[in-house]
Amino acid sequence: MALASRIASKSKLLYGGSQMLLQKEFAVPVRHFAKESGQSGLPPLKGDQMLKNIYLEVKNKFETAVGILRKEKITIAPEDPAAVAHYAKVMKTVREKANLLSESQDIAASIDIETQDIPDARTYLLTLKEIRTKRGLTDDLGAEALMIDALDKIEKDLKKPLLRNDKKGMDLLLAEFDKINKKLGIQKEELPKLEEQLELKIAKAQLEELKKDVVEAMETQKKREEFKDEPESVDVKTLDIRNFL
Repeated sequence: MALASRIASKSKLLYGGSQMLLQKEFAVPVRHFAKESGQSGLPPLKGDQMLKNIYLEVKNKFETAVGILRKEKITIAPEDPAAVAHYAKVMKTVREKANLLSESQDIAASIDIETQDIPDARTYLLTLKEIRTKRGLTDDLGAEALMIDALDKIEKDLKKPLLRNDKKGMDLLLAEFDKINKKLGIQKEELPKLEEQLELKIAKAQLEELKKDVVEAMETQKKREEFKDEPESVDVKTLDIRNFL
């Protein structure tokens, strides 16, 4: 571990990687923050006061998260199911203690914000697809295509585009969606299990990204003149990112 220690102590190369664990959790949607303020019954926040409140909230959440991460050993091994499960558990604890959104809750919040002004069902569904794609999630069941087919059927019967404020038309569409859920074997009772599977999938993707960043940083650092004679290759699983928080 001589090379690992020298690289880490000289360049803090893991600092950027360790911060990646926190970046996503503290991306504050300002529009959502302002919206919540307006719904609380209090006068909407403006200018510096809103920014100050956002800063204080993020600061408190960040300090809570760092306090938890300093106590937990995260193994950078996305190929190891146990390491992925532990990482997901740690990040769940971070979210709960720091009052952060889970991945599913964050997706739901994004959907709410990005679709609130969309008037028609087709654009709504296409926007959901864009959100899924941006998140790096796959539609393994082919549900999106089935939902579009259902919408095509409803609009053909209505002989016009389906608007979201058309209660009768939307009820018909939702009934078709219920049929799709049954066809795919999706039940409301299984949603917590599906959410857990999603969190594990996200945790693995985050560990893969973290591993890639750390390996690239180490490879770049080893090319420096002072490390050229070092024969040792470092396994990222042996690194402890708690030292760089």
